[in-house]
Amino acid sequence: MGYWKILLLFFAAFFGGTSVFLFKGDNHKTLKLVLSFSGAYLFGITVLHLVPDAYHDNDNYVGVFILIGFLFQIVLEQFSDGIEHGHMHKHPHDLAVFPIGIMASLCLHAFLEGMPLAQGNQDQLVYGIALHHIPAAFALATVLLTNKQGKNKTIFFVAVFALMAPAGYFFSDALSNGNIGNLQHYFNRIMGVVIGIFLHISTTILFESSADHRFNMRKMIAVLAGVAIALLGFLKQL
Repeated sequence: MGYWKILLLFFAAFFGGTSVFLFKGDNHKTLKLVLSFSGAYLFGITVLHLVPDAYHDNDNYVGVFILIGFLFQIVLEQFSDGIEHGHMHKHPHDLAVFPIGIMASLCLHAFLEGMPLAQGNQDQLVYGIALHHIPAAFALATVLLTNKQGKNKTIFFVAVFALMAPAGYFFSDALSNGNIGNLQHYFNRIMGVVIGIFLHISTTILFESSADHRFNMRKMIAVLAGVAIALLGFLKQL
């Protein structure tokens, strides 16, 4: 994977988080549209690209790991409060411990997403992770600022989060090259976990980012655009 893609993963999350200092107020309509677009794109590449690739070697256990990933994301959200799909909650009574649980779950989440990038050409997955981390980092920064963590501390936590997907890639690349061990035969199952995570996040974004699960015209356009770009990327590979 080219270094520009690694930089894309880092800076998409970092600038997504630090852009919180450019916005005021709690009603971020633009963020909701970005969420809808990224959720649709994430769902599109998962169905069109990631799922077929994961089953390419006829591993019958991939479906089990997709379920594990889906359920694991539910567990992670008990600690992250759904920041992965743009939810922003206030925790005024948990100022001392709040960043620890949030950061642990988000960093583990991003690290796992970065691991399959070491296997072959994963351009669609890189773009999906980068898009997905923009609103996630924005939500993380918003929650940290709301809970009075301070500007410098917020930037630090955002930078740590932004490093996790590249760290997952480098760790997995070292494994596949035999520098640490050899997990090359398990990449499809690792991908299965990521697919489960993506399915949970993307569907949650699509159905929970608007009141009563209704799609207004702006959200519908954002969703159709996300799916269309994922489909174009799929058709180019045929």
